[in-house]
This record gives sequence, structure tokens and C-alpha cells, in this order.
Amino acid sequence: MFYIHHTSCISAQQTFIDIDLTKINSPVDKKFKVIEPSHKEIPASVLRRMGKAVRIGIGTAIPLIHKVPELKGIVIGTANGGMEDCIKFLNQIIQYGEGTLTPTNFVQSTANNIASQTGLMSANIGYNITHVHRGLAFENAMIDIEMLVTENPGFNFLLGGVDEISSYNYNIAFLEGLYKAEEVVPGNLYTLGNPGSIAGEGGAMFIVNGRKEGSVSQMKALKTLHTTDVNEVSKQFADFIEQQLPLNEKTDLFLSGENGDCRYEEFYNACEQVLKSPVARYKHFTGEFPTASAVSLWLSNYIFQTQSVPGHMLKSGNVPEIINNILIYNNYKGYQHSFMFITNRHITINN
Repeated sequence: MFYIHHTSCISAQQTFIDIDLTKINSPVDKKFKVIEPSHKEIPASVLRRMGKAVRIGIGTAIPLIHKVPELKGIVIGTANGGMEDCIKFLNQIIQYGEGTLTPTNFVQSTANNIASQTGLMSANIGYNITHVHRGLAFENAMIDIEMLVTENPGFNFLLGGVDEISSYNYNIAFLEGLYKAEEVVPGNLYTLGNPGSIAGEGGAMFIVNGRKEGSVSQMKALKTLHTTDVNEVSKQFADFIEQQLPLNEKTDLFLSGENGDCRYEEFYNACEQVLKSPVARYKHFTGEFPTASAVSLWLSNYIFQTQSVPGHMLKSGNVPEIINNILIYNNYKGYQHSFMFITNRHITINN
């Protein structure tokens, strides 16, 4: 599909600049809120008008833009964009009787604001688009990137996935049963055995192109599907593995999107049985959000670079000394599923 050359991630953990995945920050008020950097590179007059999702997105993208200033395009996946600003604007309509309204909240509320402001900050006038497809927003952004890279293999593109926790989203999702009612610590998320997960937010960005030289990894294949049938997921997963793995070759690591919600455990367990590889999990320190799969892709590249998996992520099995292949499975609300196959085989990693 494409090669990944540079990565960046802002999350609730220490994943930005000085990376340390051995320590886990606990959720605050039942939410995994991102650790925002100082955003020194964004002018103060611009920063104070930015919504949180835009700050996360641009903050994640800036280090990559400095490394590769010449971008052919920017493609972002987000389920909600700046929903907090959208609600503020709608409340103003009621408060002021559709009179004098603050335009900033309206401008910041559109989902494509993250990609557009990233383009403005980097003076990029190339391809600029946002994919808004709930739990498959980032995956659809990758499909778009694949087509762009196929047509322009020598050019660099910025790929990203970003979502924030807004009070509106949290309250609606909580009433829907997406989050647990009780306080949860990372250590017991997977053992409670009841419905719901922990709310999360974050952003991950990638510089990608069609050139193997100097890359960290290759996104080899991606598959998405909509279904609530666990047998169909298991069958599609088995077909995906058969198509992507060479004969007699195993996956070195299965990175599972398991989120502690007992309603969806059967999907993850079924895939684990098909693959029978070492299993690692990550949502106990990122939380659940629609584009969490972007963070899983960032994690995969970090694992390739360090050739190690933090102990708290391991669920079962023994990770081999050399990690060449990682398979990711993510499930959002039990009906949106994605499989990703990432490899660094035949790639020399420059640490």
C-alpha cells in the first residue's frame, strides 16, 4: 500500500517527543485526556482560538512538517472533528436568539478544520481532505492515501487520525453504554467483565510515500467490514491472513484493540484463536475513541523501531526477539471492524 517514514503521536501517555511507554497515567474523571505540549510553534493569537481537536492535530503534525516540509497533500480521519466548538455555536444560537454570534466557534466546529488549519500552518496548497466515517474514519483516510501514493509514489503525504473528548460526545456515548459507570484504573480494565470502556482521545500522524528507502515500515494491507456476526469477522480475518502472510510465515505480534467491554470480547477472542500469535493490548492507556486505530499504527512503528513491547501491553504469548510483522484488529461498537497488516521485513531501520 505505502511506506511510513516518520510518525508522531499525542495521547494521554508520554508518546510525544520524549517517549516513555513503561509508565501509565491513570484516567481523570473517567477520561483519558491527552497530554498537550506547549504548542510554542503556534502563534498565541491563533492558539487561543483553536479548538482542542485542532490543537491536538496541528501539535502532532508540526514535528513531521519540519522534517518533511514538501507535502503533496494532507489526509485526516476523524469521527467528530471539533464537536465541542459546534455545541458552543449551537448554544449561542439559542442564547442570542440567532442574533450576534461569535464566528470563531462556527469556523472551528467543522470536521475538516484539522486538515485545513494544518494546511494553512504549513502553507500547503495541495490535496487536503477529511474522512468522517465514525470508527473507520482513519481507515478510509488510509484507503485514500493508498490511491494517492499509487498515482504519485515519489511524493510525500501527511496521514493522520484525530479525535477529542467533548462533553457532548462523552454524555451521549455514556448514555449509550460505551463507557463504564465506575472509576476504572488501567490495571483492571480487562478484568471487570462488564459493559463499557474508558473514554479516550488523541492524534497520530504519519509521513508516507511509495519509497522503501529510509522508511520505518510498510503498511502492507488493510481490510474493513461492517457486521455484528462474530463468525463473519472470524472468517474474514482468516481470509485476510491467508492472503497476506507468505506460506509457513507467522505474525510476530497481534495488536488487539480490546477495550474491556464484555459485549465485544467474543470478536477479539475469535481473532486470537485464528491467529495464535503473541497478543498485546493498548486501550488501557489510550482509552477508546473512534480513531484509536491511528494510535495502534503509531505503536506498531514504535515497536519496530525499538524491537520491544512494554510488559503492561502483553496479554499472552512470548514476543520473538526480532519483530517483523504486526497484525492489528480494531472493533468499534461491535459493528465496524478493521484489519491492518504492517511489516518491516526487508527494511533497514535507522534508529
